[in-house]
Amino acid sequence: MYNYFKIKDFNCQQTGENKMSKDFIHLLDELREECGFPFIITSGYRSPDHSIERYKDNPGTHTQGIASDIRVGDGNQRYKIVEQAIYLGFTGIGIAKEFIHLDTRVLNGKEEPVIWCY
Repeated sequence: MYNYFKIKDFNCQQTGENKMSKDFIHLLDELREECGFPFIITSGYRSPDHSIERYKDNPGTHTQGIASDIRVGDGNQRYKIVEQAIYLGFTGIGIAKEFIHLDTRVLNGKEEPVIWCY
């Protein structure tokens, strides 16, 4: 079904649940193809009961099955992922020292795609 991922790669780390969007995984698969190096998924789907999500007023895009965190090894990988993610239409990009968060948040017409740092 996917070239580079197994659905279990996206299981919630605390509950084992998985409600990932197939469209999101296909887009991530395309990104992986364009980047040309392996992706290690450090966080995919998160149950609303996950300790990170439980206390949020509005659970995040991980709980919607439209987000993933990808481990990065160096600045070249970080740059390539971000560059290609923008090109492919990811709408939420978070940049951290050891991972890149990507999501396909729905924009309501007033919002624009966003990039942030952790």
